[in-house]
Amino acid sequence: MKNRLKLASVLMLFFQGMLWSQETRTLTLQDAVGYALENKADAEKARLNIQKGDAQIAEVRANALPKITVVSNTSYNPLTQKVILPNFLNPTQTMEVSLGQKWQSSNMVQLQQVLFNQSVFMGLKAAKSTKEFYLVNAQLTEEQIIEKVADAYYQVYQAEQMLRNLEDNLEITQKTVNVIKGLYDAGLAKKLDYDRSVVALNNITASKQQLLNTVELSKNALKFMIGMPMDKGIDLPEGTFEPSVLLSEQADISERTEMKVLNKQLELLKWKKKASITDHYPSVALVANYGWLGQGPKFPFWHGKKDKVYWSDMASIGLGINIPIFNGFSTKSKVQQDEIEIEKAKADLKETKLGLDMAYKNALTQIENSRITIENQENNVKLAEKVMSDTRSNYQYGLATLNDILDAERDLADAKNNLTKSKLDYKLAEIQLLKSEGKLRNLTK
Repeated sequence: MKNRLKLASVLMLFFQGMLWSQETRTLTLQDAVGYALENKADAEKARLNIQKGDAQIAEVRANALPKITVVSNTSYNPLTQKVILPNFLNPTQTMEVSLGQKWQSSNMVQLQQVLFNQSVFMGLKAAKSTKEFYLVNAQLTEEQIIEKVADAYYQVYQAEQMLRNLEDNLEITQKTVNVIKGLYDAGLAKKLDYDRSVVALNNITASKQQLLNTVELSKNALKFMIGMPMDKGIDLPEGTFEPSVLLSEQADISERTEMKVLNKQLELLKWKKKASITDHYPSVALVANYGWLGQGPKFPFWHGKKDKVYWSDMASIGLGINIPIFNGFSTKSKVQQDEIEIEKAKADLKETKLGLDMAYKNALTQIENSRITIENQENNVKLAEKVMSDTRSNYQYGLATLNDILDAERDLADAKNNLTKSKLDYKLAEIQLLKSEGKLRNLTK
C-alpha cells in the first residue's frame, strides 16, 4: 500500500511538472524584449566585455605600480676558477688562488618603480577609453537584440492573424456549403456545385493545418530569439499591430549608438597613435635591491661559521634611464600606419552617417506608404465582404454561379491577408524608424 502511495505521489509530481512546463503566458513585446536582454547569450557576452574592460584597466594600472620580486639562486661549483697571482712574500714566485667556494647561494629582494614612462601613462588613458567602448558596444548589442526580437515578434503576430483570416474564410465557406446543400436537397442546385463547394472547404481545412504549423514555427523562432525554453507556451495580446510611433521631422543622427561606437573606435585609434609616438620618449625607473649571499664548502642553508660557511647581506639602489636614439625608423612607420587607420575610420564614420540618414528617410517613406495601403486595404476588405454577401444572395436566386461565390470568397481572403501584410510592413517600418532615431529602447517601456 505504501509503495502504491509513493508511486502515485511521484506520478502526480511528474504530471504537475509537465503542466507547469506547458503553462502558457501572454507575452507583450516589452516582455519579450526584457526576457531577451536578461537571457540571450549576446547580451550576457556584452556584459562580460564590460567586466573585461575593468580587468584591462587594472592590468595597465599595474604597470605604474611598484613591483617586488624575490630571486633565489643556489649553485654548486665542482671546479672553481683559479688565478695566478704574484707572491708578495717572494716576488720571484707566483701563487695559485681559487675564486669562490664550492657552494654559493644568492637570495635577493628587488623593488622596481616606474618614475616616468609615457607609454604606461598613455596606455592607462587608452584602457579607460576601451572600457567606455565596451559600454557603448553593449548598448549597441542590446539594440540589435531588440530589433531582432521585435521583427520575430511581429512575424508571430502576422502568422496568427493569417490563421484567423483563414478561420474566418473557413467559416464563410462552411456557410456556403450549407446553403448549397440546402438548395441541392430542395432540388434547386446541382450536385456538382455541392461537391465543388465541399472540395473548396477541404482545401481550406488543409491550408489551416499548414498555417498552424507556421504559427508554431514562428513562435519557436521567437522563443529562440529571446532565449526562452521551447516547452514554454506563449500567446500574443490583441492590438499588437496598432500604430504606436509619433513621426518627427528630423532625427539626431549623432545620438545613434552606431555613431557613438565609431567615434569611440576613432578615439581608440588616436590613443594608439599617441602610444606609438611614445617610443621616442625616454623612460626612468627606480631599482632597489637587498639580499643575502652565502658561500662555503658545504650547502649554505643549514651550515654556519663552524663549517666555514659565511653569510653576508648586500644592498643597492639604482636609477635606470633609457633614452631611445635611433630604431631604424620603426616608430615612424608605426605612426604612419596608425594615421592611415584613423583616416579609414573617419571614412567609415562619414559613410555610416550617410547610411543612417538614408535609413531614416526610407523609414518615414515606408511608414507613410504603409499607412495609405492599410486604409485602402481596410476599405477593400469591407467591399469584399459586401460582394461576398451579395454574390451568395444572388446564387440563391439563380443570378450568380458557384464560380462567382468561390471567386468572391477568394477575393475576401486575399483582401484580409493583404491588410495583415500591410500592418506587418507598417510595424517593421516603425522598428526601422525607432532605430534610425536611436529610440529602439522605447520598445522596452
